[in-house]
Amino acid sequence: MKKLKGKTKKQLLDIYGSMILARHADQKGLTMLKQGKAHFHIGSSGHEAPQIAAARAMLPGKDWSYPYYRDLPFVLEWGLKPEEVFLHSLGKRQDPCSAGRQMPNHWSQAESRIVTQSAPTGVQFPQAVGCAMAAVRRGDDDVVYVASGEGTTSQGDFYEAVNWANREKLPVIFHIQNNRYAISVPYEDQAAGIPAHEAFSSYNNLDAVQVDGSDYFACEKVFQTAVQRARKGDGPTLVLSEVVRLLPHSSSDDQRKYRPQQEIDDDAARDPLLVFKAECIAAKIATEEEFEQIDAQMKKLVDDKAQWSLEQPEPDGDTAMDNVFVEYRSDAAPKPPASKGNDTVMVDAINHAMHEEMEANELMLVYGEDVADGKGGVFGATRGLSTKYGRARAFNSSLAESGIIGTSIGLATAGFKPVVEIQFMDYIWPAMNQLKNELATVNWRSSGRFKAGVVVRTPVGGYIHGGPYHSQTQEAIFAHTPGLKVVFPSNAADAKGLLKAAIRGDDPVLFLEHKGLYRLRAASAPEPDADYVLPLGHARTVKEGEDLTIITWGLQVHKTLQALLMLEEFGISAEVIDLRTIVPWDEEAVIASVNKTGKAMVVHEDHLTCGFGAEIAARIADRCFQSLDGPVKRVAAADSPIPFNPELENRILPQVEGIAKAIQELAEY
Repeated sequence: MKKLKGKTKKQLLDIYGSMILARHADQKGLTMLKQGKAHFHIGSSGHEAPQIAAARAMLPGKDWSYPYYRDLPFVLEWGLKPEEVFLHSLGKRQDPCSAGRQMPNHWSQAESRIVTQSAPTGVQFPQAVGCAMAAVRRGDDDVVYVASGEGTTSQGDFYEAVNWANREKLPVIFHIQNNRYAISVPYEDQAAGIPAHEAFSSYNNLDAVQVDGSDYFACEKVFQTAVQRARKGDGPTLVLSEVVRLLPHSSSDDQRKYRPQQEIDDDAARDPLLVFKAECIAAKIATEEEFEQIDAQMKKLVDDKAQWSLEQPEPDGDTAMDNVFVEYRSDAAPKPPASKGNDTVMVDAINHAMHEEMEANELMLVYGEDVADGKGGVFGATRGLSTKYGRARAFNSSLAESGIIGTSIGLATAGFKPVVEIQFMDYIWPAMNQLKNELATVNWRSSGRFKAGVVVRTPVGGYIHGGPYHSQTQEAIFAHTPGLKVVFPSNAADAKGLLKAAIRGDDPVLFLEHKGLYRLRAASAPEPDADYVLPLGHARTVKEGEDLTIITWGLQVHKTLQALLMLEEFGISAEVIDLRTIVPWDEEAVIASVNKTGKAMVVHEDHLTCGFGAEIAARIADRCFQSLDGPVKRVAAADSPIPFNPELENRILPQVEGIAKAIQELAEY
């Protein structure tokens, strides 16, 4: 039997069938767009050879893939059916990737382990690394594939991911497809001056290789080697495939504006389908007629599946908000602890909660900057965890906030429960893309097929003379992020119960711990037992009253109570509500109290303008208008960064005297 590169005629025609199927699906998507039947298109023509070679080297359903928007050939070879591709590109109800939530080419298929993809470029790299961390910790020999174009190699997330994978010798294949244009920006204008595989050539555990992306056989060899290497535990591989882009960046782009016609023609001559076919014909393995027959079969298949997909129903508009949260607010009312121990300060209660949950859940991991012993966290919140549970479960991370959150997403989608620490709220901003665009949307954008119940702990707050970069309290920004829960306890007992609820839940949670409360005696409490869980979204009435309602949280609960002590001689009867959680917040408890008292004030440490108090005030105005007997007042930080000098800091942050004055003014209104 005549063979080419060790492959039989049937195998070669099967490979060509995969490539031409992807090409026809690509062209059909563009045709439907021109016909007004579709709304957007991103071409993959020219990228077929390395993508199909990569998919064939792996085991869908065992291995994991994080493809990018130009990976249509890859996902078809991985197992996504042509009709599913069109259901997705048309945003139909049966779209297996996102149920109509995402634009075309944002691939996902839970059963074959194509992890839900989003549009921000580069975010997939640390997530793939987190997924590989999960495989290693399980003792599996799974391999993780992650891809992008060469433009994404300029992103910080890419460098953080490669650094992390190299350091831990993780089974990741980074596939960089260099078609020499990041939309319209030429490779020379955005790259580091040398190709990505050369830039990382000195990494000790990383194999970095370059391959001709128009040569299927060369691509196959490279990816088979990379997969074997990863499975044996020899570390990651970076594959830079030099591919051609035969179509514009997307349907919104016209490449003739920035690419010389000769260059476009030269790329067309390197079309991987033409190269593959010519090699087979020259070796007398198959004839032109046989290739034409496969071409016709695949075109008909694509046309039929596209037409069927066009006839399928649209999503029900009422489902648009489904899966924003796995569970927005627990219906279970808080119950008192079965038993209580000694008085405990808040940082110890948090530490004990993590110890108890790690004992109960072997899939729980704790990591971040300086969290391992002997430091045990800069405030001691994680002390003892790495000693008791080992560095495989409680460990120091890279000094890379985006990498911390990104890897936690990958770990969570692979079944682990990451509880990560960002050392100070002030330094969370490099991870904002991973938090807002990624972590908060995993459940929604996959229509509930993937979950990422990550808990992100971070110290917040001022009054410690740490400004301007150790004093931020920015809960309102995160409250404005659908899909992310925000918790802000005021005392040790609540902190323990709320943290346990966050860890046991399936939603991502930002857990805010005020530094001023960690060891404050007023915030200490008898410690609840190990089984105590405080459901999120239930406020606590700290003090009952009749004249006005004060809504607050965190350290400001204690400052509010101090202010009321100053006003005892005036006989003001104030009801104080500690929200405990910002998202979800207990709106009904607040409304009921304000309807009872007729007056409302919100006290918080975040900035006044667009602070969460503004949202509460707006809801009160909307729902309690007939009951109000005065303006809805707010006491908050001034709209300024937090200064270092105590005199300056005191002018910016809420003070007890200022809270007392506002209470008195509202009571007398």
